Amino acid sequence: MPQIDIFTILAVFIAIAAIYIIGMLLVLPIRIIIKFIVNGLIGAFLLFIINIFGSIIGITVAINPVTALVAGFLGIPGIALLLFLQYFLR
Repeated sequence: MPQIDIFTILAVFIAIAAIYIIGMLLVLPIRIIIKFIVNGLIGAFLLFIINIFGSIIGITVAINPVTALVAGFLGIPGIALLLFLQYFLR
């Protein structure tokens, strides 16, 4: 039966920890990107709905890259900000 010394066991544990840390560093940015994509889709959908129903009462927000980024990064508070700015800048 072969002998396993403490340094071999320590090396295996360090390798497993390194793989775990590298995996977490790779997964974290993907989660952030997915969160921004989901927020962007929700923001675009809400801007579209606001433009459909808001046109009845005269409130519309142009959908362009700037408003899409604000809605995407900030979500629902970003849409509220866009509506606030649209209302007071008229």
